[in-house]
Amino acid sequence: MQTATVLYIILAGIAALLIALFQYIYKSKKRKLNPVFALLRFVTIFAILLLIVNPKFEKITLTNEKPKLLVAIDDSQSISFLEQVDDVNNLVNTIENSEALNDKFDVAYYSFGDDFEVLDSLSFESSQTNIATVFNNLEQIYKNTNAPTIVITDGNQTYGNDYEFVSNTYSQPLFPVILGDTISYSDIRIQQLNVNKYAYLKNKFPVEIIVVYNGSSNITSQLTVSSGNSVIHRETIEFSNTNNSKTVTVTIPANKVGVTTYNATIAPIDNEKNTTNNSKPFAVDVIDQKTNIAIVSTISHPDIGVLRKAIESNEHRSVDILSPNEYLDNKDDYQMVILYQPNSSFRSVFDALDQESKNRFIVTGPQTDFMFLNNIQSVYQQEITGQLEDYQAVLNDNFGTFIINELNVSNFPPLRSEFGSIEFDKPFETLLYKQINGTIIQEPLMVTFEELGRREAVLFGEGLWRWRAQNYLDNRTFEVFDDFMSKIVQYIASNKRRSRLNIEYESFYNGNNNVKIQAQFFNKNYEFDGRASLNITLTNIKTNTATTIPFVLKQNNYEVDISSLDPGTYKFTVSANNGELSQTGELTILDYSVEKQFLNANVTKLQEVATNSQGTAYFTSQTEALINDLVNDSRFATIQKSSKNVVPLIDFKFLLALIALSLAIEWFLRKYNGLI
Repeated sequence: MQTATVLYIILAGIAALLIALFQYIYKSKKRKLNPVFALLRFVTIFAILLLIVNPKFEKITLTNEKPKLLVAIDDSQSISFLEQVDDVNNLVNTIENSEALNDKFDVAYYSFGDDFEVLDSLSFESSQTNIATVFNNLEQIYKNTNAPTIVITDGNQTYGNDYEFVSNTYSQPLFPVILGDTISYSDIRIQQLNVNKYAYLKNKFPVEIIVVYNGSSNITSQLTVSSGNSVIHRETIEFSNTNNSKTVTVTIPANKVGVTTYNATIAPIDNEKNTTNNSKPFAVDVIDQKTNIAIVSTISHPDIGVLRKAIESNEHRSVDILSPNEYLDNKDDYQMVILYQPNSSFRSVFDALDQESKNRFIVTGPQTDFMFLNNIQSVYQQEITGQLEDYQAVLNDNFGTFIINELNVSNFPPLRSEFGSIEFDKPFETLLYKQINGTIIQEPLMVTFEELGRREAVLFGEGLWRWRAQNYLDNRTFEVFDDFMSKIVQYIASNKRRSRLNIEYESFYNGNNNVKIQAQFFNKNYEFDGRASLNITLTNIKTNTATTIPFVLKQNNYEVDISSLDPGTYKFTVSANNGELSQTGELTILDYSVEKQFLNANVTKLQEVATNSQGTAYFTSQTEALINDLVNDSRFATIQKSSKNVVPLIDFKFLLALIALSLAIEWFLRKYNGLI
């Protein structure tokens, strides 16, 4: 408490005492109760003056904060395949029941497989393993906390960033508990198979097969590539302790349109323990044409390169970058055109496109001649101000022309273009709205529309290269941005009549991991209908078994997960509102489980991760040693924290009660003695 406050309290006490003495000792007649009245009046006045001074009191509270102990458990199929389920459950029970461990640590449990989540229960059914997600998520949650981490896993990762690299940025000591057999067995397997997803009719496509042998003796095995009952390729391969890897390239003709499934198999060796990894299925979708796209521009800009990379990520499509004159000389070779920042030199290009009613995608920016663009078409008019503006994009949740997935444009850098309003003379749909300084304005940043049997999209801004870079920073992949551009190109390149029921699916899936089909349903005004009832009926062509599964509404899409289906080829029908609309299709689920390709735990990698993080790796038989080491490690000590709470006197309710009580007693005594 400050010195000035103490002085005010003393002065308040003196003032209250003087007033009380003046009223009941000096000024009043002498009575027996005057000293009592004076005391009560002193208490009242002093308490009121104390409230006016309002001194503050400090309260210090000491708390003990135990260090966190994080336990992340591998919940993938490989744990059950390696017969480690009982070991995992016993280990988790031992940690949960260890009094010494729970006395020293605040223990938190998590599970991981294809996703990372707080532990609820262990099923060991996850069809993928991403160990890197453990370190990424826990680093965010416990960034400024002392939290040693136990990772119970076999160390075999099937997708995601390399966890050994990601763990280098993890700030906590790691204590991996290694699951699985550490004995080295002789094994031959197909390590990797590289093949393009699409091929073109009457062409040949290459398949690269990498076969690896682990063993000490010389062996001979046979590699075959088959489709159904037909063997397409057969080859004998020799291996030894030093010559333990072979890369075989097989060329297969594409003679039939559609999905064809194949199987690459390496014959097992004597007494081989794991034969699941001796074969690997694959499929190729044979198509009879390729979409050729022209990007027409008179300037150099990084957006053009990004558009090309994003579009050509789909092997159905190829892109050429041309000047207006080059395009006019070869215009019959292209099914779609992207006009990047057009100016008056594009006049002949626009005339040719209008004459052929060809679909187009226009991207504008600071170098666009808007006076020319306003005059060359009649759908929209951009106000010409001569000023530039940076526009943040906002996705239109009600956009229904095609399905947009997982595009977080709110995190993307702004696009730059002409400042001013845009007036439309024809119906259009807004894909992206403009946002300035956090305020969404009802001005379109990107639109789609259809006119006279052709389709068109317009993006009013340059800077797409920043979007693709930001997408990589956010997701460590370009896939989401490339998929967004692919959807735009697919819409523009297609001349199919718009349907009220749109389905999005792949022609084949590699294994039954995350096999999902998405759909959109529109009412008769082509407005998205979130109240519809959508079902999919899938019929296995081989067994003729039918399965019906309902779609679930997710934001502005309907989605169904069919990962539970057995591998095979299925014909399906998606119906809306008990048959009001329906669409059919066919897909193939390949019989392949990446989680069953491992024979041993990845001991070396887990030990490296532990050493680099100043931790230690253990086996399941060393559970007691793990607990003792954690309990006795001086780095993980309970921290005593003090918190100071400053409370003003006015918050003390008892002081108000004291004032009321003293006034009430004084009034009662005066009334009782006839002084009122």
